Amino acid sequence: MIQAHELKQRDSYLSKLIAFRDTEPVKVITGVRRSGKSSLLKLMIKYLKETGIEDSQIIEMNFESNDYKKMSSDEVYNYVKKRVLPNKRMYLFFDELQRIDHWEDSINSFRVDFDCDIYITGSNAYLLSSEYSTYLSGRCIEIKMLPLSFLEFIDFHGFKLIETKNKLGTKIQVIDEHNEKYEVRELFNAYIKFGGMPGIADVGLDQEKALILLDGIYSSVVIRDILERELRRNQRQITDPILLKKIILFLADNIGSNISVSSIGNILVNEGLLETENRGGKPSTHTVQSYVEALLESYFFYEIKRFDIKGKEYLKTLGKYYIVDIGLRNYLLGFRNRDRGHVLENVVYFELLRRGYDVAIGKIDNLEIDFIATKADAKIYVQVTESMSNEDVRRRELTPLEKIKDNYEKIVLTLDTGLDSSYEGIKSINLINWLIKK
Repeated sequence: MIQAHELKQRDSYLSKLIAFRDTEPVKVITGVRRSGKSSLLKLMIKYLKETGIEDSQIIEMNFESNDYKKMSSDEVYNYVKKRVLPNKRMYLFFDELQRIDHWEDSINSFRVDFDCDIYITGSNAYLLSSEYSTYLSGRCIEIKMLPLSFLEFIDFHGFKLIETKNKLGTKIQVIDEHNEKYEVRELFNAYIKFGGMPGIADVGLDQEKALILLDGIYSSVVIRDILERELRRNQRQITDPILLKKIILFLADNIGSNISVSSIGNILVNEGLLETENRGGKPSTHTVQSYVEALLESYFFYEIKRFDIKGKEYLKTLGKYYIVDIGLRNYLLGFRNRDRGHVLENVVYFELLRRGYDVAIGKIDNLEIDFIATKADAKIYVQVTESMSNEDVRRRELTPLEKIKDNYEKIVLTLDTGLDSSYEGIKSINLINWLIKK
């Protein structure tokens, strides 16, 4: 078990938990397996103890542990009830709660029966699906946890950013614990090779060890969160692990591409992995949809919708999928330099989510903008490309942005900004600098 002194800070997530401390809503931390949810609970417990909460006021249950995983909802309730102190506020922490049938009955009873502050984690969106949302409707806040940002990756691996000044200006470099200097680009290349799963920091940037760790994450997502979940729900829609892996490989190989469920189905039919629905040869889109939805529910892939900027509406066709961690993609497809443009898009998409934006693909006329990122008080139009040094690439990236007539910020994120930092008000920004800017 992780000890408190070994924990690395995840300040952006911990600050959200602290902000909702001692408020009525149940705090629900969701995200793919091994993204740091359990450690976040430990960080919150450490914080509570530092602010004067006694050990006896804190109850922890991890339902991956043999001690608890075979409990019924009633047994969970009774376990907690025996440990509740009279006239004291209790802090209840439940890790991987989705493994307990009818967990929502216990959580609702705790809210009604005890003076308590409740924190739960889950590795599947099924935890907060429509079947259960009525139990917690208006009574929970969801904190969506992602693998490490590039800044967190630098910190977790024991590096620090430093600024050095010379006659040409300020340069940002990285130093390790022995004060050896590295270029930030070297660390970024490691980031898009190994990904941001926190456990990679424990094994170091070693490809063989990383593969073992990523294999364990992949297996636990597929077996525990998808195949086992189907058994628990008694809904045997997802029964073929070979078909599931084929869909995973297809989506991983096509991150950032416009694809539809029917196009996936057609490819799988051609490969003999999927039967057709009828004599006309139409593939079973319902089957493919079930598998894709399971992957979205397990937070292994994220779907992004297209937004028609002129029509001001979301489009139902041809969304895109991004994988939660580039390291997992490299594990699945091989550690080789492939499809770098879409890899950079994948990195930017999740960084925008971390920064609190709602993200969509933009469509204007017959052109596309990689991302429209919106908050209550802000909007950014974002293009992502490896380099802006080529005239044809510049035209391709700038033309869609030039067609947008509002005054919101428009940027191109790139590893090579070219000679100009601005084109008619559209900024060309170094992607790595953007990632390390707090």
